[in-house]
Amino acid sequence: MDFFKKLIVTFTLLILSNSTFGQLIGKVSDKQGNPIPFASVYLEGSVTGTTTNNNGNYSLEIKKKGIYTVVFQFLGFETQKKEFNFSGYTTLNIILLEEQISLEEVQVSSKENPADIIIQKTIDNKKLSKSKLSKYTANFYSRGMLKINKAPQKFLGNEIGNLGGNLDSTRSGIIYLSETISVIKHQKKPKIFNEQIIASKVAGENNGISFNQAEEVNFDFYENSFNLDDTEMISPIANNAFGYYKYKLVGTIYNKNGRLINKIQLIPKRKNDRVFSGHIYIVENDWAIYGVDVLVSGMQAGIPFVKELKIKQNYNYVKKFDIWAKTTQIIDVDAGIFKFNFEGRFSATYSNHNFAPNFDDSTFTNEVLSFSENATKKDTSYWNKTRPIPLTKEEVSDYQKKDSLMVIKKSKKHLDSIDNKQNKFKLLNIITGYTFRNTYKKWSVSLSSPIKKLAFNTVQGWNSTIGIGYKKKYDNKGKHLNIGLNTNYGFSDQRLRPSGFLSYKWNNRTYPILSFSGGTTITQFNTQNPISPLWNTISSIYFERNYMKIYEKTFAKISFSREIVNGVHLFSNIEYANRTPLFNTTNYVMFPRKNISYTSNNPETPFNFDTSFEGHNIWSININAKIRFGQKYLSYPNQKIKLGNSKYPSLNVGFRKNFGASNTEWNSDLVFSQLSQDFAIGHRGIIAYGAKGGTFLKKKNIQFIDYVHFNGNRLLFAPNDNYVGNFLALPYYNLSTNDKYGELHMEHNFKGAILNRVPYLDLLKFHLVVGSKGLFTANNRPYSEFSFGLDNIGFGKWRFLRIDFVRSNFNDNTENRIIIGIRL
Repeated sequence: MDFFKKLIVTFTLLILSNSTFGQLIGKVSDKQGNPIPFASVYLEGSVTGTTTNNNGNYSLEIKKKGIYTVVFQFLGFETQKKEFNFSGYTTLNIILLEEQISLEEVQVSSKENPADIIIQKTIDNKKLSKSKLSKYTANFYSRGMLKINKAPQKFLGNEIGNLGGNLDSTRSGIIYLSETISVIKHQKKPKIFNEQIIASKVAGENNGISFNQAEEVNFDFYENSFNLDDTEMISPIANNAFGYYKYKLVGTIYNKNGRLINKIQLIPKRKNDRVFSGHIYIVENDWAIYGVDVLVSGMQAGIPFVKELKIKQNYNYVKKFDIWAKTTQIIDVDAGIFKFNFEGRFSATYSNHNFAPNFDDSTFTNEVLSFSENATKKDTSYWNKTRPIPLTKEEVSDYQKKDSLMVIKKSKKHLDSIDNKQNKFKLLNIITGYTFRNTYKKWSVSLSSPIKKLAFNTVQGWNSTIGIGYKKKYDNKGKHLNIGLNTNYGFSDQRLRPSGFLSYKWNNRTYPILSFSGGTTITQFNTQNPISPLWNTISSIYFERNYMKIYEKTFAKISFSREIVNGVHLFSNIEYANRTPLFNTTNYVMFPRKNISYTSNNPETPFNFDTSFEGHNIWSININAKIRFGQKYLSYPNQKIKLGNSKYPSLNVGFRKNFGASNTEWNSDLVFSQLSQDFAIGHRGIIAYGAKGGTFLKKKNIQFIDYVHFNGNRLLFAPNDNYVGNFLALPYYNLSTNDKYGELHMEHNFKGAILNRVPYLDLLKFHLVVGSKGLFTANNRPYSEFSFGLDNIGFGKWRFLRIDFVRSNFNDNTENRIIIGIRL
């Protein structure tokens, strides 16, 4: 990773690979003998430590002989300290007693809630607490496990089997197990979080890339809110927390250092707010977090398929820095969907903190995650020596079973046997299409279904496309070849239109792609294809509204794209085309309606069925650069994953030149740009905006095809999921222009910030959305839209609908419409 100096990387690797003097091992349990999983075990006065596994076992590496005091800590239990003389491998089993909660220290002498006083003091002290944690480095270890319980025998009528050997006789078992060891660097202002993966392992996978990324679970309760799967959760010590929480002082305890700890119950004021239930532990006088033990429902967190999510954090006092530092975190997930019930546990330990690192301008780059060399290739001996939390017997067994199965599953014999089964032609393939695979040699041939591609338009009538494609994957770094041939036939105009393409990609880092395409095809006047064949079919045969306007193009095209530097992706193509007008050949409609009839295929004159544009030949060059300012990215071993940066907008700039036309007057030059951004505003939702604009360098009487067209909508349904960038009520071609133009789009999705605070409405869990749009074209008055709507409509886990009321205005004429969106 660029932001780590080679010296730091080398030093870190040496630390992790250095042999230890010995180990302190043992088991932590309660007085009934039950194991206590994920209890903190650390050396007093430091953050050098570990946690127990699911069976309560621990293993703590110690570098040298000496007298040590080891601390055993777990929320809800009394902290235990043990001093011992360490001279080698030692076993130390500990029994933790449940904490004795006392209210004797609390003197309620006023009407003010004592818990409110403690919380307010903690909020007032946040600035100091955050300044102490403003920057640090640490070692990070994470283990993730996902289990399925009592899986159904069938899904959608198909036998599920044992999911590749993952299920036992009760149809339960581990379906995902992974571990990550990394070094993290964090800075609050400006907020930067960088991680270098030292080792990564996934059971049954030879690439070993886990999704246990440290930043994604960096839940900081000192912040007013933090992101939990795209939902901003409100901290119980947020500046405005009293508007969301009520508090109750359950009692106080003393830890082994004599510190008074306040245990405070969190009570949400409203059921569906993005808040937590549970407890937070506050250190008296320091007014710092000692521990967090909270839960949230999936509905509150905006994750409908999750039933409940629990977060538990432990903090240890580091005397050197006078800091209470987070040392462990456990995330428990209970989820279910389609009769599949899951439970997951993602545990993490933070150790070897340095709260006074020497960061400089070269410390951080836009690369937020990277992998050290051979990070995914570490063997069993490395992991046995390095992992801070011992594996349970179940986890050991899962690794052994899946790693053994992996060898079999990657063999030619096994892959061929799977292919032989899947390559058998089934009757359903007539509808879905058919693919023949050779997985071992990494190629496939596919035949698309003409039934799946069946559509209707007034030019071709019913029409369909059948295609054949070949794909070849050369390596795991993204190099692949893709070849396809398609033939479209219209049953009304009785025309066969063949086309084909070939594309080649070199890698998954800069994503260079070279492609060739050509043939004869049907194209919409608006090349952004605002109307899908499906919706055009429905609006035509049911409502006699043929909104899609098309022409025929016989063409040859060469395209090339790649990322030039981080955040700048270049797209270019050159095309030669013969364009031919098309006319309606059918007026078929399933349910004829009075006073409604089809319009012509000419968007300029929709009621003139006899004329259209003049057929012609033309060359076109398009160059477009997409710039994502401050683009963050992940560097995986075989690919680069772009993250963007919500602090800055994305900019598209481009140039289109048409030349060599049959009539030189039809040549033209167009420059255009687009700015877009979306960002969260804490717990108040997400704002998104887009601005587009452009101009022809010289206004000319060019062919209507080459005008700038706008993504309008005349359907009852929203055109697609991109609400910011498309109009909801604009006629498709009424304001197309060969001159200057500009667009503005803005939308604020409040999530649950408003409706969750309205009694009764909060039970519906809808999200309020408001938006506005404007279109400005030369020599025309502005067109505008204003809308408000409800998102997250549905029932239970299924919330895929959005409904908007849209009011548009053009030339003092207003129109009101209802638009339904399907968010899949």
